[in-house]
Amino acid sequence: MMFVPGNNPGMIKDAYIYNCDSLMFDLEDSVSVTEKDAARSLVFHALTTIDYGEKEIVVRVNDPRTPVGQADLEAMVRAHAQVIRLPKTETAEDVTYCADLLGRIEQAAGMAEGTVHMMAAIESARGVLNARQIAEASSRLIGIALGAEDYVTDLKTNRSADGIELLFARCMILQAARAAGIAALDTVYSDVNNEDGFRAEVTLIRQLGFDGKSIINPRQIKPVIDIYTPTQKEIDKALAVTAAIEEAHRKGSGVISLNGKMIDKPVVTRAERVLALARAARVLDREGGE
Repeated sequence: MMFVPGNNPGMIKDAYIYNCDSLMFDLEDSVSVTEKDAARSLVFHALTTIDYGEKEIVVRVNDPRTPVGQADLEAMVRAHAQVIRLPKTETAEDVTYCADLLGRIEQAAGMAEGTVHMMAAIESARGVLNARQIAEASSRLIGIALGAEDYVTDLKTNRSADGIELLFARCMILQAARAAGIAALDTVYSDVNNEDGFRAEVTLIRQLGFDGKSIINPRQIKPVIDIYTPTQKEIDKALAVTAAIEEAHRKGSGVISLNGKMIDKPVVTRAERVLALARAARVLDREGGE
């Protein structure tokens, strides 16, 4: 998910050329108070005139409890943003409040209720401790994300090279997302010139189980894709598992084995995950061919 400042016309205009999965147009922290209205108008115009292809379109709005945030919601729903990213989420009530506003705007705009999805950014100790309640607060919620800069400030510390101060928050957010059946997205890595450090962090969050990474520079796209793309060995093993399942089904057998070993549900689930990532990375087609 690549952050695009809502007050940068050049980046907004050209964002579709980059090979990221999701574009997040930011109307909050990257936009000064004096530019809020202009940024909102700029992003609205872009979303209603530019074809961003198959990329997921997310907009981070200002606090929905403020007039600025409510104006953001009104404009972005009518601009057909797919996902609203709620900033600085601390309670389930923050989510339900925004969801109710979205419902009213959808109704006024003649849109089906639930058209616009939500993602909640958790950026404080209170939010981390309430992560599960936040994750389960609304059917509109498709994911939760860690916002590290505000979080470490709340902890009264700084971000370190190895990110040890983020481990608890990452684990809490990941567990909450999995329990709720939604996505977990990791925070940005701000030192764009430290590719080794960035790769190490992406490798860590992939191993933890995160679904993806927030980024702030197009140079960070390829490392994320490289690390999340399964190896050929992983793909071959996953294909063998699915082939064994299909063979067992053809024979009407309830016992599935591969190379003399039983295949149980966790093995199948991991194989499906590998193949889904391979297809997302376009190293495997939808029918299973490479």
